[in-house]
Amino acid sequence: MRTQSVMASKQMLVAVFAVAFLPVLAVATEHLVGDDKGWTLNFNYTAWAETNQFVVGDTLVFKYGSPAHNLVEVGGPDFVACTQTAGAVVRTSGEDRLALDTAGRRWFFCGVGPHCKSGMKLKITVLDTAAPTPQPAPTNPASKLQARFGETAGAVTALAAAMLVL
Repeated sequence: MRTQSVMASKQMLVAVFAVAFLPVLAVATEHLVGDDKGWTLNFNYTAWAETNQFVVGDTLVFKYGSPAHNLVEVGGPDFVACTQTAGAVVRTSGEDRLALDTAGRRWFFCGVGPHCKSGMKLKITVLDTAAPTPQPAPTNPASKLQARFGETAGAVTALAAAMLVL
């Protein structure tokens, strides 16, 4: 009887430990826009966005040559029309880091010359939490790291479940 009690206590401890530390394993992703090409002309940002998942807590990093390019954040209609209104947020650092702190749509384009009309624009949807469906294999190191943490979280959950069965 004592052995069963000790075993049950150990199982409960493992389960509590696993559940307590699962949130720590969820790591935000840093998305380098355009991967190794950066924020530039002649890149398909629509296709790039489709291969990434954006979640609250992630960061977008735009790397570009300034003043050859800039980064303008606008609303949807201005994005479609490539219109930089007086209220648009314009960034010119050459390495802009944007925290994705709320769910919803975000629209960006380069406001230099005809760059936006030439396709230098990005539209993303930021999710509250990551979707539970499997994602395509990550192409950048930060995404690969996040995928490994997700696999680790799954393994810890499976271990906790197995210990409860014992």
